[in-house]
Amino acid sequence: MSRADSTVATTGAPDAAGAPGVTGIADTTDVADATWVSPLPDVLAAESARTWDSAVHAPAVPDELRPPQSASVGERLSALHRRHLLRERRAQEFVADTMNARTGLPIADNARVVRFIGGLLSQERLLVVSVVLANALAATAGLLVPRLLGELVDSTVADVEAGRVDAALAGANSAALVVAGLVVVQSAFTFAAKMSSTVLGQSVLATAREYIVHAILRLPLSRVESASSGDLVTRVTRDVGTMSESVRWALPEAIIASITVVLTLVAMVSNSPLLSLPSIVLMSLALFQVRRYLGRAPKGYLTEGGTYSRINTTLTETVEGARTVEALGLTHHRLRRGDEDIEVSGQAERYTMTLRNLLFAVMDIAFSLPRVLVLLLGAIGYAQGWATLGQITTAILYTEALWGPFDMLVHTVDRVQVGIASTTRLLGIATVPPDREAGADRPTGPELVGTDLRYAYRAGHDVLHGIDLDLSTGERLAIVGPSGSGKSTLGRLLSGIHGPRTGSVTVGGVELTSLPLDQLRTEVALVTQEHHVFIGSVRDNVVLAREGSTDDEVREALRAVDALDWVERLPEGLDTKLGSGHQALTPGRAQQIALARLILADPHTIVLDEATSLIDPRTARHLEGSMNALLTGRTVVAIAHRLHTAHDADRIAVVIDGRVAELGSHDELVEQEGEYAALWRAWTS
Repeated sequence: MSRADSTVATTGAPDAAGAPGVTGIADTTDVADATWVSPLPDVLAAESARTWDSAVHAPAVPDELRPPQSASVGERLSALHRRHLLRERRAQEFVADTMNARTGLPIADNARVVRFIGGLLSQERLLVVSVVLANALAATAGLLVPRLLGELVDSTVADVEAGRVDAALAGANSAALVVAGLVVVQSAFTFAAKMSSTVLGQSVLATAREYIVHAILRLPLSRVESASSGDLVTRVTRDVGTMSESVRWALPEAIIASITVVLTLVAMVSNSPLLSLPSIVLMSLALFQVRRYLGRAPKGYLTEGGTYSRINTTLTETVEGARTVEALGLTHHRLRRGDEDIEVSGQAERYTMTLRNLLFAVMDIAFSLPRVLVLLLGAIGYAQGWATLGQITTAILYTEALWGPFDMLVHTVDRVQVGIASTTRLLGIATVPPDREAGADRPTGPELVGTDLRYAYRAGHDVLHGIDLDLSTGERLAIVGPSGSGKSTLGRLLSGIHGPRTGSVTVGGVELTSLPLDQLRTEVALVTQEHHVFIGSVRDNVVLAREGSTDDEVREALRAVDALDWVERLPEGLDTKLGSGHQALTPGRAQQIALARLILADPHTIVLDEATSLIDPRTARHLEGSMNALLTGRTVVAIAHRLHTAHDADRIAVVIDGRVAELGSHDELVEQEGEYAALWRAWTS
């Protein structure tokens, strides 16, 4: 049963994280508001409530993840550790399930992410070299200052002890000038480094965005429909934004901080190996915790992203099925489902927050101790003659200079991890295999034939059962039936959106799903009740169907769907900007733009899936009448609830429970006194 065929079915669909749908929630304490009256008869309303309340499933968040109400400090710490381990296991299970998902959208593995980032940087080799070189020169200039000051201290001490005060002052003045010059040089190189890193970040981001957009546009429609809408929305909004921040800011900053840390360590060792020991040892201990964090954080952030998808899925399903929710009295169930999704997301965020807290606690210790240890070791070294005052001064300044970049490096690595998690989810879109392979055969004619068509959205649950249809060239076939009967699914098979589980749909003797997509859309086109207006001019929106079309062709297409009159009344006519933030269109007018694209595409077979459902009946009737001349000579399959469309068709297929129950002309079916006759009487009464 397709999404277009039923709004009730979506409320129980599995979500992105694989959790059961709303049917899996049992909460007998949640009852509908006493003042609310269901539009259903009392018996059906009671049955609906009984159905939703009878199922018993495990809670979304197990009791083991809830802190004890009363316990000693030791027991609380032990419980905290157990909760952390359980959250870690849940994150690992989520990632494993998502990596092996057969439906929905997968995630990419680490090797693919590394190759992707490496490929992006390899395309900008010159900028990468510029960033590394400019930062190395800036860091080198900055590191010369502490070394110079240390030598100044030693020379000043020697001059003062020898009574050469004037020489000491002269040396200080000379050192000040050199320091000033180094600061100017460092500032220049830092500016060049920042500019290069900004350009690098924006260039890499642009390339990454283009790749992701291409990957999204290549997604098979069948896979898009099997995935939760919230998952795809989260990936193309939050994940794209997070990846953008990482590529634009965190990645260049990580490069800068890494270069500075490495060069500072080299300078520290060259100044005094003894005085560099505290920083090296504590940094090694900190790196152990950083490594531990990096080994666990990706799964945690991937789980976070999955819970955001789950929240969006529930919200989207509830809004889209609002009337169904109200009719069945499911308001409290959907609210409870939303609360559970937020609670699950909170547990995922607690896991990553704990990882960060453990990392930052170690970092704070590693950041504070080196100063004290360098002074202590310096005092001992000076007393033993192992270090001079100048070396101690330089070591202290290097210690201060080291931990700032190192702290920035850890912070940027954290942001990079978040970005990598989002990139992993985005690259997962590119790993979805195509649902068809183009063959070499081409149609020899426009005849559309469906044979033994069966289709299942879930294995073992066919929604179409052995349908046979043979459409003559130029025939108009209307498909009618109750909601959920499989009309839209059949329309998608006839238009090549889905491939049948068994049987075949051929045009001119060639399987539809073996045609290249650009070839397929010149043979068969599908127009659904869903539409989209892209940001751009009216012209841009129409010529999407056939690039290079002239203004006269665009106007003819608009005239064919009775849209030219109101388009010419727009402020700038065909040049009027449409879409978010620009000229708004009513649903009816937006659908007329979609139909104009269909006219411009000029396929020989057209599948209209309730294409005029968003237009008021008078406009829809007028629009359908004006299209008749243009549809002459084409094969037309019309799926609609408005039976006047069926009345005008050459043949009518009545689909009941995934089968063609009746097939014939309007007059023939009315005379049969079957399903269609009952629908017609109900429509005309």
